[in-house]
Amino acid sequence: MDGRDIAIRDLLRRCGAQARQMAQTGFEVMEKGPSDYVTTVDQALDREFTQHFRQWFPADGLITEENPDSRQAYAQFPQRLWCIDPIDGTDDFVHHRPYYSLMVGLLEQYQPRAGWVYAPVLERMYWGGVGQGLYQQLPDDSITELPCKIPEPPSNWYCPLMIGDKDRHRYGTALERLIPGVDFQSMGSFGLKVVEVIRGRALVYMYFNQRVKIWDTVGPIALAQAAGLTCCDLAGHPLRFDPGAVDATSLGHQQRILVGWPDALAKLLPLIQQAVQMTEAL
Repeated sequence: MDGRDIAIRDLLRRCGAQARQMAQTGFEVMEKGPSDYVTTVDQALDREFTQHFRQWFPADGLITEENPDSRQAYAQFPQRLWCIDPIDGTDDFVHHRPYYSLMVGLLEQYQPRAGWVYAPVLERMYWGGVGQGLYQQLPDDSITELPCKIPEPPSNWYCPLMIGDKDRHRYGTALERLIPGVDFQSMGSFGLKVVEVIRGRALVYMYFNQRVKIWDTVGPIALAQAAGLTCCDLAGHPLRFDPGAVDATSLGHQQRILVGWPDALAKLLPLIQQAVQMTEAL
């Protein structure tokens, strides 16, 4: 993978530069579904990724977000399947916010093995996997190990939790009522939210609304597992990527997702469960 890893990172950087350029020169926005948008930039990058990955890995399966026909590969290639999101955080991209990313993930036997997350505006790339280490490329192009910083345990004064806007709007009041010192944080891309937990900026990332698809998750979860984070559902069961836990048509996760530092998540999980139950009982 070493040579291909370099090629993947180079492709991410080129596509990221293309996204930044197209953001300045203009693009079209189309609605795929309720509160779900795609741009001509997503589509252009999707084609670029598809061309290169089919050339590099002709025997592997490939799923890209903007090519619905590619989703059949999920059932056809359980051994090795590439999952690509050309722009994760399209809303941030459309509104010229910097917190979108380009993401690549490798699924082997329904297990995340490797991931790449590139934020072109922030000029930061993160990559690695279980048994491979974790790395980052900084704005000055230097490459270092990605520091996995275990944050301070939750206290009555400070408990930083990562949560998206939709979930905060629905569950935030109950979480604030039950978890002392809660401090909600957010950052557009699913992948960047996970990286923030790895870096110790938050104890746990909570994703409850079950809209996320495997091209959003495979890469970031590979990084999270390599960092030693717990990746589970609301019941505490391991996050799964097999057909029993992924919708066969949409490839959406049927589990709600929690990614966090093990000790903190073990302490907070009963309170998070109670907050969700309280909210959904209303």
